[in-house]
Amino acid sequence: MKYLLKLFDTSFFALVRKEINQILRNKQLIVLLIVPPTVQLLLYGYALNPDVHNLRLGVIDYANITESRELVKAMTSNRIFNLESVPASEKQLSRQVEEGKLDVGVIIPPEFGRRLLQQKAEIQVFIDGVNANTAGIANGYMTQIVRQFNRTLANNQTIPISPEVVFLYNPGLTSSWFFVPGVMGLVLTLIATLVSAVTVVKEKDTGTLEQLLMTPAANWEILLAKIVPLAFLLLGDVILALTLGTVVFNLPFRGSFALFFILSSMYLFVGISLGIMLATVAGSQQQVVLMSFFINLPIVQTSGAIAPIEAMPPLFQTLSLLNPLRHYITIVRGILLKGVGLEVLWMHVLALIGFAVVLMTISIRKFRNQLS
Repeated sequence: MKYLLKLFDTSFFALVRKEINQILRNKQLIVLLIVPPTVQLLLYGYALNPDVHNLRLGVIDYANITESRELVKAMTSNRIFNLESVPASEKQLSRQVEEGKLDVGVIIPPEFGRRLLQQKAEIQVFIDGVNANTAGIANGYMTQIVRQFNRTLANNQTIPISPEVVFLYNPGLTSSWFFVPGVMGLVLTLIATLVSAVTVVKEKDTGTLEQLLMTPAANWEILLAKIVPLAFLLLGDVILALTLGTVVFNLPFRGSFALFFILSSMYLFVGISLGIMLATVAGSQQQVVLMSFFINLPIVQTSGAIAPIEAMPPLFQTLSLLNPLRHYITIVRGILLKGVGLEVLWMHVLALIGFAVVLMTISIRKFRNQLS
């Protein structure tokens, strides 16, 4: 308690209190934090519906006979499915689908050849249903390929094959379950960068940035005092977006709420750091708004929020790994729809930490140079 009271007497807490008072007096900022996220979530959640291709396929061929190999070849010959993995077990196949490494998994049972002769041949098809649009297309293509292959077998007087399709994580193929988590990341990116940038630039426009030079506090304390209130304020947008997703679109929440909240807070620091970095470069509020749109549009387009990553050219798929929003959207979909934890998402979490450290370091240095 004693140390807590000492914290309240520090210059850092005085700066935080000043920033909170400024935010509460800015009615336009409060409206900006509530109205645009609500409209964007409702609009994109209902309206978006893109197409995809280059679906990642994993196959376990227990039968390993001529007919089964020909069937796998038929699946991959049209380039709709790319054979990415040949797992050793069903558990490994399920794990790869869970981690987002595969879109479709096919299991050809060991009795496949005998079942062909008995006129009841079946294969199991597992489709990642997180992206309802992709899952529906994958199901349609798989059914069409098997049907065409059946005609080939019929010419040899062999009994057709019937696939048993199972949709994972999104059995009803609800498209909004894919788009709403993406729009949540999109909204947080736009709001975090724009609000933080405008807040810092406003100090320049009003001339109060020079007054901060007289503040008896370190440069990092001045910058952190601006970031912390914004982060807490933007966490309200996280709760708002999550509430709209679960109430309006019946979005499931299968993972840990604490993990979701912690990683969302981490991503907010990435967005705020990016906004402050833009503010240190821009000379006015008009410039920073234009710059934020110039930066945010490529971030949104290559993140997988609107169009799936698989639909992009290979070069852009590789470049998207440098996009923090891509990693955050993967985290959100993994926690909400698949219920996975750090054992699956750790690479994306490390990427977010790296982006937060790099952007925060650059922002602090540029902000320090301006104060100097």
